[in-house]
Amino acid sequence: MSLPDSWAHLPFFTTDYPRIAAAIAADPRQILPPQEQRFAALALCPPQDTRVVILGQDPYPTPGHAHGLAFSAEPEVRPLPRSLGNIYKEMQEDIGACPPNAELRFWARQGVLLLNTALSVPAGEANGHAKLGWTELTRQVLSTLSDRPRAFLLWGKPAQGYARYITGTDHLILASPHPSPLSARRGFFGSRPFSSVNNWLTDRGEPPINWTNPGAAT
Repeated sequence: MSLPDSWAHLPFFTTDYPRIAAAIAADPRQILPPQEQRFAALALCPPQDTRVVILGQDPYPTPGHAHGLAFSAEPEVRPLPRSLGNIYKEMQEDIGACPPNAELRFWARQGVLLLNTALSVPAGEANGHAKLGWTELTRQVLSTLSDRPRAFLLWGKPAQGYARYITGTDHLILASPHPSPLSARRGFFGSRPFSSVNNWLTDRGEPPINWTNPGAAT
């Protein structure tokens, strides 16, 4: 599998990934997402183009859902994964609209890195690879992206545990409960992350994120 060129300089890919790849190859279970999509989020968001980071937990464990971007799924996936459905509910309340389907690649093309803290999961076993070693990649990505002000959305306690790897000043860091059905009503609903990010970006003289309309995304 080819590694994302713009991130290949991270030590993780020489010191940690060979062991992780061998462990996945030796696992008889179905591992999601498919191997060729595992680094899709990083491939779509080179460091220099990343403006916003949304940090999730691990890929959807339902076969056919995960495709390498946190919270996103292919456009034909119906019903929406439950966490994504809650994200769209909050977006409707926050900015009055939401995307037409489950695919969020158009966010990535605008510089929104949709990163999970684990990039693989056994089918049907949420958090099954949480201790496989992906955490070091997350740490290094966040450290790399601390070089200039960016917006970081940390959804859920696991994601918030990585806040200490975001260094420097002038970042926007928004922490809230995870949008899963178990926790969305504990503070994700009403957090208004999408308008908050866009207000922060426009205050800095940057274009806002088009969160809702894939056809209008550049």
